[in-house]
Amino acid sequence: MALNYIWIGFFLISFIAALGQWIFLGDVEVFKRIIDGTFDSAKIGVMEIALPLAGVMTLWLGIMNIGEKAGAINLLAKIIGPFFARIFPGVPQSHPANGHMVMNFSANLLGLDNAATPFGLKAMESLQTLNPKKDEASDAQIMFLVLHTSGLTLIPLAIMAQRAVLGAKDPSDIFIPCLIATYVATVVGLIAVAICQRINLFNRVVMSWLGGISAFIIGMVWYLSQHMSRAEIEVFSKVSSNLLLFSIIVAFILGAMRKKVNVYEAFIEGAKGGMQTSLTIIPYLVGMLVAIGVLRNSGVLGFVVAGFNWFFTQIGVNTDFTSALPTALMKPLSGSGSRAMMVDAMKTYGVDSFVGRLACIFQGSADTTFYIVALYFGSVGIRKTRYAISVGLIADFAGVIAAIFVAYLFFH
Repeated sequence: MALNYIWIGFFLISFIAALGQWIFLGDVEVFKRIIDGTFDSAKIGVMEIALPLAGVMTLWLGIMNIGEKAGAINLLAKIIGPFFARIFPGVPQSHPANGHMVMNFSANLLGLDNAATPFGLKAMESLQTLNPKKDEASDAQIMFLVLHTSGLTLIPLAIMAQRAVLGAKDPSDIFIPCLIATYVATVVGLIAVAICQRINLFNRVVMSWLGGISAFIIGMVWYLSQHMSRAEIEVFSKVSSNLLLFSIIVAFILGAMRKKVNVYEAFIEGAKGGMQTSLTIIPYLVGMLVAIGVLRNSGVLGFVVAGFNWFFTQIGVNTDFTSALPTALMKPLSGSGSRAMMVDAMKTYGVDSFVGRLACIFQGSADTTFYIVALYFGSVGIRKTRYAISVGLIADFAGVIAAIFVAYLFFH
């Protein structure tokens, strides 16, 4: 139901904004931009996302099936079980969904987007087997989705690479601010869902895991920032993340061989679901991307930024950050759109300017909430999202606020 109102709202708000630009500003091209954008968004949804995803899904679902036959997924589920039993009380500790979620979170942490998506879709499929109301998101699915959309990433390699391309003096200077902002978003998302689901986070197991994860992240940040140069950080990120991913594949294969599993047949068996999953999500994906494209091309975001700038000026708050807000506003809607906004901010204001750096931190502080909701819930036929979107946006908002604070702390 929430997606229904959001979808309708995007079109109505966009129509009003476009009509205003035509009548008051004389912009006769606004409706053409919107219509052209709908065709482009539909094409992108199918040709640039769904079809390429089919290949990636086919590969990784096959690998995941080998891992399940080898017992690796169940082993991961047992290791993480005590922690997940507290934050996912509806999921049995031995259920494969725990292992799938661990794989997804690990891939996200390492910035391996191509691997994270298949793992995440498989996790959502596993959680759906426990869902008594197949068209309505369960508590566990909402918790998983919100933690996923908070976008916790250890090293924002893609953003650092884009800064290097544009000639930044130190492309990695946004590394620590990005990590702080995305970690805040993750913790706030976890707390918000826990409140909605009446989950007690103040117990020894949860606090131990959260403390351990926090200590690991802080230790990693300290070590990388104190002992490695920008070039060394980039090499470390590329080598460690891809080595770990390849090691997982080899470990799955060796484990399956040890259990005398026909590895190739196991791969084919799992891979068969890749194309079907991609076909299932196309209507959901195209529908959301078209609505987002209409909103972007109607100029609504420009009006919102102007309104923020006027408001903060009136109350006497420094408004340097408002020029970077288009990236923050676009991020929950479209990853490619927010990336374009980030690049535009760096080109317009300077790659090492306050606005340019803040736009990068916004880009790394969260994930694309609406896209992920459409993709993940659409893959299992969920239409009633309950409070998933609102809580996901709360996490995004926390990431934005944290990004502004750390940007002023580090760069202003």
